[in-house]
Order: sequence, then C-alpha cells, then structure tokens
Amino acid sequence: MPRLLLALVATAILGTGCTSTDYDFVETASVKKLPFKDSDPQDFGKNHPGRHEVHGIDLSKWNGDGIDWATVKKSGIAFVFIKATEGKDRIDPTFEKNWRGAAAAGIPHAPYHFYYFCSTPDEQADWFIANVPRGAVTLPPVLDAEWNHASPTCKLRPDSATVRDVLQRFMDRLEAHYGKRPIIYTSVDFHRDNLVGSFNDYQFWLRSVAAHPGEIYAGRRWAFWQYTSTGVVPGIKGETDINVFAGTAKNWNSWVATVSDNKTVASAE
Repeated sequence: MPRLLLALVATAILGTGCTSTDYDFVETASVKKLPFKDSDPQDFGKNHPGRHEVHGIDLSKWNGDGIDWATVKKSGIAFVFIKATEGKDRIDPTFEKNWRGAAAAGIPHAPYHFYYFCSTPDEQADWFIANVPRGAVTLPPVLDAEWNHASPTCKLRPDSATVRDVLQRFMDRLEAHYGKRPIIYTSVDFHRDNLVGSFNDYQFWLRSVAAHPGEIYAGRRWAFWQYTSTGVVPGIKGETDINVFAGTAKNWNSWVATVSDNKTVASAE
C-alpha cells in the first residue's frame, strides 16, 4: 500500500464517527475500572483512563531487562512503546531484548527516539535507522519531543519555528525509510511552547498524569494517553508507565492491521 494512502487510511479509521478529541467515550463508557494497579493513583474524574478498553506500556532501561513477556501479555497489555535511541549516538541497552521479547509474545510494538536539539535531524535519523531494524517497527515509530531539563550536555532550546522545522525533517526521514508516519509523543510544556496548532495530520501520544488530556491540551486530537508513571503491571518489576488508546478495541484492531500491512517493509527483512 503506498505510504500516503496508508497514512490516510489509518487516519480515517481513527477518525470514523468521532466528533471530539475524546474519539468515542460514549462507546467506552461501560468500562468502569482500571485494569492495572497504580502505586500513586490519581482522581481523573468521570473521564478516567478506565473508560478506555485498550491499555499499553512504554519501556526503557529503567524498567530493567528481566521482563516476563508472557505474563505481560496475559495481564492484558495490548501494545508497547520501547525506547530505542537518543540524539545522534545513544542507544538504550535494553532495546533489542525488549522488542524481541514483545515480538515473541505477540504484542504490537514500536520504537521511540528521544530528540536532542544539539545535533541535526539528519544525524539523529541516521542513528535511529542504523540501530532500529524494520522488524522492530510493527507500529509506527515514535518521536519523543520534549524539553530535556536534566541533560548535562544539551540544554539548547531553539525557537518554536526551528523546533517544528527540525522535527518535521526527522519525521520525514523515518517515514521514508519505514513506510509509516511517525507518532509524536510530547509533554504539556513542550506542546504549549512549540506544537499548538501544528502537525495536525500526525497522531499524538500525550503525557497527562494529573488530568484528562482534553483539559490541558486544548483542541489537540490524540491517539494515545500516558496517564501514569507509577503503574503496576504483572511481569514487570517496579513501577511502569501505562497508556491508553483513544478508540475502542474494534478501532484498535483495525488500526493495527492497517499500519502493520506494509508489504514493502515486510519484504525488506
């Protein structure tokens, strides 16, 4: 399927019958409780994550390398975003073990890249492509775009126009290579500073651990919501980030089938 058509079909699947940034809360309202425990649960009010049917996790080296993937799958985890690379020269040491474990368990997965503003988008795209095989990208790859407050080496904050320009270049490179339009992960402050009103033809994964994203990302349509960093998932030691998909289980299955149906990518392995 041509790349542009693939993106349009995926967008159409997510958008069918949706009239708000919440996709289809009416259909998912019957789901009352969160399926996973939380070490520090928040009160999200009526629009809580338990109203969504499809839950997933995101992982990095901080989760360790002793994950029991069969138990994770059995617990009900439907997807996993896995940290792959940072900047132009760092790779997460657990990346390969994690994506292969997820693949063996039959859990749809995608790698993510933490963007550094102290190197060029082409340098970072080259690094990602060199370290992330197409087999690790069953779901679209993710661009993690946020300010890096804790970095000892890169505290650069370009103006918003420059930010959007370099992110676009990076995503264009990934889409051309993997045949899937990237998902954008972001935080409240970075979105406010750089992304409001931009990249509306991309799917967003939003961090919002104290309130529903509709309350703090006004007008932003989202596909994934990271609602906690203190979740408890069977098969993983310690606390874990947990996310929900915006649509129903039926929407999810259709979307996964669409973004995974890339014969060009599959034949390149």
